[in-house]
Amino acid sequence: MSRNKIQLALLASTSLLLALIIVYVANHMRAPSSDQHTEGLRAAGIIALPKPRDIPPLNFQTSNDKSVVTTELKDKWYLIYFGYTYCPDICPTSLAEMRQIHRLLSPQAQQQVEFIMVSVDPDRDTAKQLRAYLDFFHPDFKGFTGEMADVQKFSNALGIPFIPGDISQPGYTVDHSGNLAIISPAGQHFGFVQAPFKIEQVAKQLNLFVQQAK
Repeated sequence: MSRNKIQLALLASTSLLLALIIVYVANHMRAPSSDQHTEGLRAAGIIALPKPRDIPPLNFQTSNDKSVVTTELKDKWYLIYFGYTYCPDICPTSLAEMRQIHRLLSPQAQQQVEFIMVSVDPDRDTAKQLRAYLDFFHPDFKGFTGEMADVQKFSNALGIPFIPGDISQPGYTVDHSGNLAIISPAGQHFGFVQAPFKIEQVAKQLNLFVQQAK
């Protein structure tokens, strides 16, 4: 083989090797980003659905005494908590942790992330009762109350069912989850935040959600 042919062969071989290196590096530069995203969610106790789901249109009354339809929950991130104002234990703890999460959000995220408590005890939780209760934790927190059938449809659609209390019994309680459902700016069920909340990690991920939505 002539010297020129050897040089051409070496050049071609070097070019091919360089191309393979570029492809390898590009692939492995993308992979950590995806892996880091998944790891970040896992560390925060956030479970993202494989495919976001639509939510049914249901009517509620807000803690500001206004009517709202669940399909209006768009253009922001919404953290939905199913609880009630007469709850003796888990709700005060969860809402206090939600307040800490809110404090750790960036100013922009505080405008783009809403915390909503949907009452699982609508027989006792009026809009006025919800407002007074939520103001103790944060004035920006909102509450929804409505017909029990609609509350159950909403909780089932978001994968956080509860067992209604026996309203015939004085001082009844309601069995419910401490998890949060996440609704995306597209108005779809995005996933969950598992309780007990990992406050700093959850806040970090919510800040990232808002940054990435720019």
